Formats: sequence, C-alpha cells, structure tokens
Amino acid sequence: MDSFWSNIFRNRNEESEKISTILSRIPIFQELSRRDLAAVERILHHRTYKSGESVFFQNDPSAGMYIILKGKVQVIYEPTQQVIAELFDGDFFGELALVDDSPRSATVIARMDCEMLGFFRSDLLDLIERKPKLGLAISLQLMSVISERLRKSNDQVQALQKKLYELRQEKRREATGT
Repeated sequence: MDSFWSNIFRNRNEESEKISTILSRIPIFQELSRRDLAAVERILHHRTYKSGESVFFQNDPSAGMYIILKGKVQVIYEPTQQVIAELFDGDFFGELALVDDSPRSATVIARMDCEMLGFFRSDLLDLIERKPKLGLAISLQLMSVISERLRKSNDQVQALQKKLYELRQEKRREATGT
C-alpha cells in the first residue's frame, strides 16, 4: 500500500515540478519565487483540447490567458484566415484578457492534441485582493510583456509604412518616366 501512495505523490510532485519549470520560463511569472510560483500553480485551470478543436474564436468574450504545456496551436485572423502565429510547448497567448474585457482579437485552434493551463482574469483579481504583492508583481510583468509586444508591433508598422512609401515613390517615378 505504501508504494501505491508514494507513486501517486511522486507523480503529483513530478507534474508540479514540470509546471513550475514551465511557469518560471514565462515572462509574466519568471521573477516569482518558488513559493509564489506554487501559489500561482494552485489557481491555474488544466484544459485539454483535441487536434482541430478551437480554444476560442475571434470576437468571443475574453476570460484569460493560456499556457501550452504540450501541443501546438495556430492563431488565425478570421477575416483573411491568415495564420499569424504558431505556438508550441511553453508558449502562452491571450494575455490581454487579463487586462480588459475586450473580445478576442483572433481565433486559436489546436493543431495537435494539447494540454494547457488557463490563468483567468477573475483569478488574477482574486490574487491581487488576497496577496497584493504577488498580484502586483504579476501585473507589472504582464505590463512589461504587453509593452514589449506593442513595441514590436510599432516597429512592424513603421517598417510597413516605409515600404509603402518606397513603393509609392517607385510608382510615381514609373508614372512620370523618371
């Protein structure tokens, strides 16, 4: 009987260690202590998705972010059906839902069977109330992640504007024959 229980606890501890390792690599959680990571782990929601199953659709109400433990998803911009990202083990998505209630900006489809962790806005708000220092630390890291992604988006927009300007200049030269 002892080996039965030791196997159960060992499996639970191994799973917990795996999750803590993955969380510590996610920018939102990477500055947290082991104790704080354990507190976060306790409020995460385990989710599984079959290949081809949607995690959520563009314009759905948003509730939280997801962390991929195992699998692959595609992020798809609906109007054009363009795949804008492919995400794998250890990647995360949907973090804007932790900040506001805006609808989802894209559709996410599992392209392999997936195991994920959900971290929802209501859990973050509860954490801020119960453990303000931990909630603040996560919120600050979340702001950092969002601002970094915004900077990258701005850089991409500027590069596209420059390319558009150059194409217009080239078209004008062709039209005037110079």
